Amino acid sequence: MEHVPARQAGQARWPNWTSEVLVTRLANRGVTGLWPHQYEAADLAFRGRNVIISTGTASGKSLAYLTPAVTTCLDGGTILYLTPTKALAADQLRTLRELRITKVRAATFDGDTPFEERKWVRQHANYVLTNPDMLHRGILPRHAQWSSFFRRLRMIVVDECHGYRGVFGSHVAQILRRLRRVCARYGTEPTFLLASATASEPGAFAKRLTGLEMHEVAVDASPKGSTTIALWEPPLTELRGERGAPVRRTATAEAADLLADLVLADIRTLAFVRSRRGAETVALSARAKLADVAFSLIPPSAHHP
Repeated sequence: MEHVPARQAGQARWPNWTSEVLVTRLANRGVTGLWPHQYEAADLAFRGRNVIISTGTASGKSLAYLTPAVTTCLDGGTILYLTPTKALAADQLRTLRELRITKVRAATFDGDTPFEERKWVRQHANYVLTNPDMLHRGILPRHAQWSSFFRRLRMIVVDECHGYRGVFGSHVAQILRRLRRVCARYGTEPTFLLASATASEPGAFAKRLTGLEMHEVAVDASPKGSTTIALWEPPLTELRGERGAPVRRTATAEAADLLADLVLADIRTLAFVRSRRGAETVALSARAKLADVAFSLIPPSAHHP
């Protein structure tokens, strides 16, 4: 167990190139400026330097790329946003639309995009949100149809980039190199801005992924409350594995019990799970345990046969 003390925030300010309309829209939402790590990453990207920002969860990484990206759109450029999940793309699209900046024409382009909308996205969108698979299968093979977009492409945002590792990461690395060749065909050399909360050696990782020299922003200057970090080891069960080795209870089952206990204690809790199936298992198991507890609190006379 480890206790991490609270951290005071650095000074918040806007780069002098930030669009006034963006500053106004964000101020209406309570954002008064960028923290130093956001400022550094945003300024590097806006000035054409490839950069990876690798700071903690909830440290405002999205604002670090949103600021230069929106400003670039207002200056006539286009933005390509890559994410491993459709859910994250939908969340970013909602954020962009809530800004209500008419010159920022944001749209998702993935397998769920209706065919009648795809032509509009190709011809009119200046902030396209997609995933590596759709980029590989739906955009790059038809790059001629995207020529107007590629000729004005100024920035490529690769969000949650730590997910691109192993065989999948090698595949995505080749897609990004193919993307760079297509951009060169249309006379552009867009800046890459990568974001991750958990990348190990972020600068070296980003260089391997993109094939480009990369600046690294890894010092978190956002405010943070005190934190307690505890490592939890699931208990041993009566089951035996290979050569009679004892088997521990699964992390999924243990997480479900912990989640239910914390809910009963009225403690707001968020469980991070590796897969969607795991998330559903944790949720269903925790719900079943809570239902059992609720049933046990009902007087026996009130139980139905």
